[in-house]
Amino acid sequence: MFQHDTLLEKALSFSRFDASHWLSPCVLRPFQLDGHTWPTAEHYLQANLVASAALADKIRQAASGEQAHALGSPWYRRKRKDWKNLRRVLMTRALYTQTMTHPDIKDALLETGDQHIVETSLYDHYWGIARDQRGENILGKVWMGVRDKIRADAGKTPAQSTVKEQRE
Repeated sequence: MFQHDTLLEKALSFSRFDASHWLSPCVLRPFQLDGHTWPTAEHYLQANLVASAALADKIRQAASGEQAHALGSPWYRRKRKDWKNLRRVLMTRALYTQTMTHPDIKDALLETGDQHIVETSLYDHYWGIARDQRGENILGKVWMGVRDKIRADAGKTPAQSTVKEQRE
């Protein structure tokens, strides 16, 4: 009938809007990108998906990542025409830059080794796995891609890239 998915069982899971989790794009870890300081990766994503410069500035100044999402994501907002093609690239740039800006995030990410990373949104089939666990998990894939890039830049394999080994 159904096979049990041990990959998901062993995965490092997080919620996109849990600002207390280091993998969340809503975690408050400011970084510089494209000439601005962004409080969270969610701020960067949402501000760069809207067509209005005034709305983008309002999003950048939002009090939290969740508020930035609320300002930028409603269907009635005027999004850039190419927003669907850009969202993964923008999130990748934001998370990579944030990770390289904050060594604690980089260290925590490398400590995951080759563990599968999963965003556990119940309803988002694009960024997460959704309640039926058939979502694309793009946010998890972005994090795993960032981890792979950091390793590749350092010339390390997953087994060699733990922080403990780097310090010895």
